[in-house]
Amino acid sequence: MSGGATASGGDTAGGPPADRTRRDRLAAGVLAHVREFLREPVHVVLLLALPPLVVEGYGRAMASFPEFPYMTAVPATLGRINGAVFAAAFLAGLIGLFQVVSAVQADGRLAVCGFSRAELFGARLGTVAAVSVGSAVVTFATLWWRVDVAAPAAAFGALVLAALTYGLIGVLIGTVLPRELEGSLVLVFVADFDDFLASGVVDVDSPIVTLLPLHYPHALFRSAVLEGAVATDEALAGLAYLGVLFALVLGAYVRVANGGEGA
Repeated sequence: MSGGATASGGDTAGGPPADRTRRDRLAAGVLAHVREFLREPVHVVLLLALPPLVVEGYGRAMASFPEFPYMTAVPATLGRINGAVFAAAFLAGLIGLFQVVSAVQADGRLAVCGFSRAELFGARLGTVAAVSVGSAVVTFATLWWRVDVAAPAAAFGALVLAALTYGLIGVLIGTVLPRELEGSLVLVFVADFDDFLASGVVDVDSPIVTLLPLHYPHALFRSAVLEGAVATDEALAGLAYLGVLFALVLGAYVRVANGGEGA
């Protein structure tokens, strides 16, 4: 009697055994991919060195620009803000790409252990999310050292949104074009073009700009850093954009897993 009550209470407190097992397997999958990521010294160097170099490089480069009337801050500050968004987004996109192209060994070990396709997919996305948050932390710390941030929590959230958005774009590029060199070139082109038009450094009056992946993260981040405010409609639009990207990534993964072209 007592033993049954204890078992029942344990299940209630910790969740059904199947749910616990599913969570444990997902955590193990993410950990395996993170270890695979950390085994490559270049990945660690990128994570720690790229954000400071880009943030400070953008700031110094923009310092020589004239201050145009449409600019919301001095050019050096705008440069560092834009550099922070680009660094967090591009790094996450690169990791998303490599997760698809280079994480075959980790996937193979997990598949041998009985992981399903859904669990492998969840592990990949979980790893991309973890690295995206990590890149946002390093990037935000670099920016905060050089720029006074009006609303730190909101600014960090916008930076994570930028990183997650490009993390999914990297996964999508890697699924459709599973080659490191070609995929990296496509990612660099897309990220540079996107960041340039969405950054606010140039005055672009076109509704097409709102379709760019970094449009809403850029707007949210600038507003949080400079004004300490976040527009709810822009935040919701950014999250909706993220949801659409997730649906595209899921669709591409299912197509490849079912025998389509890809990795």
